Amino acid sequence: MKIDELKAEIAAIVTQIESLKRERAQLPAIEVDPGEISPEALAQAYRRQARETSEIAAELKGIDDAIAALNVQLERKQGELTRYHRRHPMQERVERARDRAIVHAERINDLAVELAEEVKALKAIADEISPSYWQVYYKPFITGFKSISVPHVRSDGEVWTIVNRVV
Repeated sequence: MKIDELKAEIAAIVTQIESLKRERAQLPAIEVDPGEISPEALAQAYRRQARETSEIAAELKGIDDAIAALNVQLERKQGELTRYHRRHPMQERVERARDRAIVHAERINDLAVELAEEVKALKAIADEISPSYWQVYYKPFITGFKSISVPHVRSDGEVWTIVNRVV
């Protein structure tokens, strides 16, 4: 789930909670004056009021339950958002490092092309003078051209591979 989707869901939940709170505030309140009455009398007064206004009491209870459920959902979504934000800095660090690595990989590939050209030029010179060099110095001018390679960096989009290309 993307961060924008999470934020949109959180905003929708908050909007619904606010709407339910406004609706609840418009309903007539069940009021009992606690005054100086005994606990038993207070409980009886609330029960009597609830019986007299049972439909309103049921609606208030339903709204309160919906608000409680939405608050649980809101906390869960905010937790997901917090976890995403905890991961997100690490992801940003990885992305920045990958961008720096791309610069180096491109430079390596550029240098590899230059190096391959230089090795080929050296091999051409060696091929040209080797017979004469043998006659003058009785040894080879340069050896080991059969296995000369240069690095090359490639990627499939996720995994990077450094390979050696034979020149």
